[in-house]
Amino acid sequence: MKTNIKNLRSIITVLMIIILTGGMAMAQPGGQQSPPKVPSDKQIEKIVQSLDKDLKLSDEQETDVSLLYFAHFEKVEAKMKSSERPGRQEMEALDSDLESDVKAVLDEKQEKLYTKWLKEQKQKRNSQRPQGGGTGQQGGGQGPRR
Repeated sequence: MKTNIKNLRSIITVLMIIILTGGMAMAQPGGQQSPPKVPSDKQIEKIVQSLDKDLKLSDEQETDVSLLYFAHFEKVEAKMKSSERPGRQEMEALDSDLESDVKAVLDEKQEKLYTKWLKEQKQKRNSQRPQGGGTGQQGGGQGPRR
């Protein structure tokens, strides 16, 4: 009888280990994505150079846009380093503020080109994003639903 109880305990222990490790493994693929890294100063300069090239910014506009992008990414970095990780809505609000601020220094033609440039950048980011397993759609839910 004691042998049966020991065997039963061993079986239950093994089953519990399997259940727990299996549950953790299943949680990994569809888990939250880590936020993108904050670009370095050189990367921010490249962003502004790309905008300058595509939008044909004046010297004053280039300076203003550069200051806006550096200030934006300083805010983002501060949020990322804070004890509470910022939510998607908070980050999207920061992005929206940046876009509005940049558009304020552009003329009408440049504003349209900037909107186009933003869409192209978003498409590039989404195409570079790895397609993971798990449930839900990756890449912000873009693409056709089936």
